Amino acid sequence: MTTLIFGHKAPDTDSLGSALIWEWFMNHTGVDAQAKLLGTPNTEAAFVAKRWGFELPEIISDVADGQSCVIVDTNNPAELPANINGANVTAIIDHHKLVGGLETAGPIDITIRPLACTATIMLGLMGEHAEHLPDAIKGLALSCIISDTLEFRSPTTTPTDKALAEVLAADLKIDINAYATEMFEAKSDVSSFSDAELLRMDSKEYAVGDTKFRVSVLETTAPKIIIDRKDSIMASMTDVAAEDGVDQVLLFVVDILREEATMMIPNALSKTVAEASFGATVTGDMVVLPGVMSRKKQIIPNLKTA
Repeated sequence: MTTLIFGHKAPDTDSLGSALIWEWFMNHTGVDAQAKLLGTPNTEAAFVAKRWGFELPEIISDVADGQSCVIVDTNNPAELPANINGANVTAIIDHHKLVGGLETAGPIDITIRPLACTATIMLGLMGEHAEHLPDAIKGLALSCIISDTLEFRSPTTTPTDKALAEVLAADLKIDINAYATEMFEAKSDVSSFSDAELLRMDSKEYAVGDTKFRVSVLETTAPKIIIDRKDSIMASMTDVAAEDGVDQVLLFVVDILREEATMMIPNALSKTVAEASFGATVTGDMVVLPGVMSRKKQIIPNLKTA
């Protein structure tokens, strides 16, 4: 049986890139495997795939009972197919906190490490096989690291991630700053997306007590493009929350260059969250959070409702 490899819903560069990287590794070591997607990738991820010569994998909506699969860049059942516990999960490779809720048919390989990027973990797991990486796979890994570290600006960045990125860039004769600029420009091009698509583009579900949130982050070098749409975006939050079965959508527009996030404040609950979670003083429908760039390390761990 072919093993399916996929990351989380609302695929970003690390989720897409890691699935393709592990597809190469499994096939290289004699295991039939195919990367899949659980949704349409964001603009940066699509740019990266095209840049390194990959067609986007097939999008799947669920997995069959007994289907062999490897999960990358998440371990959260809310971000995975509805029947994930009916599938035969054989491995998890991730860099997020352990959420719980997954059940497996038997013992599996689980690697969760406190690094900025799943691709960094993968290249470390490959051992001597990493010596055979084709340039296209090296390019994907470099892209994943640049994306998840925001070109080393994010507090999630570790010396391991940065050192590997520098080695890969040297091998590929890539200027990291110039390439990161291309990637971030692709990520910032959101003009063709509806408000609802923007709110779901890079988002994760997270509960604080009995309150369920969709935590949306838009990383950009051109925040004004998104902020200029704030009235319609905030109006869409109610519909998206109702459709997705959450109590509130929280939107953070991360300015990559200024290294800060702007949180939109459509109602009293989001105001309470901003003030309780980040010590902010909210006086309008937006609040700037200096130094906040990482959902994983700075936003989700601090979320409070009182």
